[in-house]
Amino acid sequence: MSVEKQLGQIKQAIDKARDMRYRAEAKLEELENQKNRLLVELEELGVKPEELDQEIEKLEKEIEVSLRETWELIPKELIKDE
Repeated sequence: MSVEKQLGQIKQAIDKARDMRYRAEAKLEELENQKNRLLVELEELGVKPEELDQEIEKLEKEIEVSLRETWELIPKELIKDE
């Protein structure tokens, strides 16, 4: 393979790597912005990031209780067994 051809391939590889780097940097910036938006939203909701799992569990339990209470309010003859 000629030196010129090798240099051309090296240039292509460098250009491709540079393009990949720019895309990765853009993606990183996008993800950092998304993280910051989520942190702001959590703060507005009064939830600390480290307490997020517990908050999700709490909300799931509240949903279960609310569903159970709702079903109990529906007359049994209106509930169709499937």
